Order: sequence, then C-alpha cells, then structure tokens
Amino acid sequence: MNERILEGALKVFREKGPKFTMDDLATEMKMSKKTIYTIFSDKNELMCDMMDYAFDMIKAAEDKIYNDESLGTVERVRGILAVLPESHYGFDYTAMHQLANKYPMAYEKMIDRLDSGWEKTFELLRKGITDGDIREIDLNIFKLMYEACVDKLLMGDYLKSSGIDYPKALAEVVDVMIDGIVVKGK
Repeated sequence: MNERILEGALKVFREKGPKFTMDDLATEMKMSKKTIYTIFSDKNELMCDMMDYAFDMIKAAEDKIYNDESLGTVERVRGILAVLPESHYGFDYTAMHQLANKYPMAYEKMIDRLDSGWEKTFELLRKGITDGDIREIDLNIFKLMYEACVDKLLMGDYLKSSGIDYPKALAEVVDVMIDGIVVKGK
C-alpha cells in the first residue's frame, strides 16, 4: 500500500508540483484521505518518503547500468550520471525549487541523496583513470561540479526560462563533463 501511494504521489506531483493536496492524492488513488493518513502522518512525511522512493528508483537504475558488462567504463559513467527512471520523464523538475521553502525536510533529503551514493561512480572513474580512458582528475571536484549543475538545474530558473526539460539538460551537463568542450582532433 505504501508503494502504491508513493507512486500515486509521484504522479500527482508530476501533474501539479508540490502544491498538490492530499485531496488530489486521495482522488488519484481512489481512496479516502483517512486511509492515506494511516500510512503517512502528514504531507511532510509523504514528501520525504516520496523523495526517498524516487531516489531509490534512480539508484536501482544506476545499479543496472553499473552491472552492465556490455558497456565500457566511460559509457557506464555517462549512463550513471544521466540516469533517470522512465517514471521520471515528464516530471516537472522546475517545481523542485518550491521544496526548499514549502517542504524543507524533503528538500534536505533530496540534497542528502544527491550527495551520497558516489562509491560506484568513483570506482568506475578510478578504473577509467587506471585503464587510461579517463585523464587524471580530482574526483571530489568532479562530484562538486556535477552536484552544482544538478542543484542549479533543479533549484534555479534555467529550465523554466530556457524551455529545456531536465533529462535533456542533464544529458548535456554529462556530455560536457565527460567529453569536455574541445572538438576532438583539433
């Protein structure tokens, strides 16, 4: 039941952003608010659990890429950095900045989750460096750059003002981080 409600909450969030109401969720779920409140004490708890649920899906997708031996090291790094589960496509990432003010605990959870779970990515980056596929880099600077870009995409106005969606913007960030800005062969 918990997972079903979280899926419903993600769907309503995708449609209405964090301003969705528990009535909206109850309507989507075709259940009473009372039933929802037996599982989640309030919307803050729901938003925090929804954030964990979404990041757990991202981590599962990352693990699938990490374990895909048919991909080279660089392709696996690229895939992990740009991964979004299919359920996240169409998600209104421009609404994420509203979390900071309205649901600070969920926002903190999002920031914590973005900052954690880098072990496998670092392992792949080290392998790429050892194998000569990636030049020697400071992994913490790389992580800082990625996190700053993701944070700015999620919390800034760029997505809304540019009309570009988050998956496309994230893919561009990853391409620049992996491929650089220099035209190969020049």
